[in-house]
Amino acid sequence: MTRFAALGDSITAGMGDPVPGRGWAALLAGTLPQPELHNLATLGALAADVERVQLPAATAWRPDVASVVIGINDTLRGDFDPERTGASVGRTVAALRAAGAEVLTMRLPDPGQMFGLPGALARRMRAVNATVDEVARRYGTVHLDAARDPATYERCYWSVDRLHPNERGHRLIACRFHALLAAAGFPVGPDPDPEPSSPPPTRLAEVGWMATKGTAWLVRRSRDLVPALVGLALREWLGGSKGRDAPGSEDAKRDDIQRERVNLNALSRPSGNLRLIKGLLSAHLKVRNRSSRRNGRT
Repeated sequence: MTRFAALGDSITAGMGDPVPGRGWAALLAGTLPQPELHNLATLGALAADVERVQLPAATAWRPDVASVVIGINDTLRGDFDPERTGASVGRTVAALRAAGAEVLTMRLPDPGQMFGLPGALARRMRAVNATVDEVARRYGTVHLDAARDPATYERCYWSVDRLHPNERGHRLIACRFHALLAAAGFPVGPDPDPEPSSPPPTRLAEVGWMATKGTAWLVRRSRDLVPALVGLALREWLGGSKGRDAPGSEDAKRDDIQRERVNLNALSRPSGNLRLIKGLLSAHLKVRNRSSRRNGRT
């Protein structure tokens, strides 16, 4: 039996996969010998949440394999601190390795590219990735570099919200980790199927998802995420954030070269991220205005 504990946020929880409770972790688990998956990931989790809540449950279970894929939510917080994020990831990975687990980690893609928004987001993500790279080196994790994988930024791998992988994207992550585990000598079975088993969602279904779950996501996150994005955009415009979150010139140059190789046209269409964020900001103002009118009537 192979015990697999999956720690992280909504990406590891499987959001974007049309099959409830599946996602990349379950797809990867299906290729392990006699797998038993314990998915501890939660929506909106930060690195500190993983360390404080998910890690104790994982180590008590003593998994053979554990994944720690986290960090994007940290970059979208007003109190972002890459050293704090890296320290939480480091302690989490260290504890899992000490418990005897083979640990999977990931260099995360740039949310600034996915949204078509401020360069500060790219610098923040590079800062987090730099700390996770060091953790991976120190503890010998199976480390997936999704940030520099050109396929990462292809529209066909993402859900309508441009934040979460769709089924094809979850299968891509599972295939990439499977190949790395096999290369590391870990016993695995046949590759996961890279092709989706479900038909792609219709345009009507995508609109319905954004109108229901997307709106709920906005209400939950608008108090922190939207102001943080507005603040980042403002600081970027004023030029005040230049260099603050940059992890190092060489790493930045490598990522800049990689971005030049990636076709981002699909992410820049009128229905893409910029329109999505404008809609989020508009909806945020409408929610506040409705609340103000209700308060005025009482």
